[in-house]
Amino acid sequence: SATTGTPGHKQLRPVRREGRLAFLLATSGVEGVSPAQVLALCFGSFVIAAIVMLGVSGVLAVGVVFGLMAAWLPVAVLRGRASRRMRDHAGMWPDVVDNLSSAVRAGLSLPEALMQLGDRGPEGLRLPFTQFGRDYQTTGRFHESLDLLKVRLADPVGDRVIEALRIAREVGGGDLGQMLRALSGFLRDDLRTRGEIESRQS
Repeated sequence: SATTGTPGHKQLRPVRREGRLAFLLATSGVEGVSPAQVLALCFGSFVIAAIVMLGVSGVLAVGVVFGLMAAWLPVAVLRGRASRRMRDHAGMWPDVVDNLSSAVRAGLSLPEALMQLGDRGPEGLRLPFTQFGRDYQTTGRFHESLDLLKVRLADPVGDRVIEALRIAREVGGGDLGQMLRALSGFLRDDLRTRGEIESRQS
């Protein structure tokens, strides 16, 4: 059988977004927009800008250059949005791990600790964890729910945190709290190092 788990539960199927443009849409947090729609917007921007500038200047090369600039604008906006989103989320992940650690110390299981982040986690990350809770309650499948969470977060730091939690869940034992504290320290050190590098570059 292709599905396993609790009878009557539907199987979760993570949506995998492939390609650079699809990944850019995911990391920028834009939902309901397909790569084809972005390409259509880029093409439309090129045509409109090229025609307008050709009419103004009367020079084909000028129209083409401004058309290319206009075509690149939607991608540039997405890249800027993705960069800001990842920078903002990077500052939230240490708090996420601290909340998980506190919940585990209070006696919650790892899935329960993840679900409560939908109410008590950093506000910018609550929605994906709320959706994780719905997925897990619907199917009872922890690993598939984590896969969907990764897709929704589309965050490299989040990927590292989730894979660390996945390994901790598989290994089991009483070291989860210690692992979470170590992970929180690592994320804070990484965030501080990144901030110093960005300060020097600027």
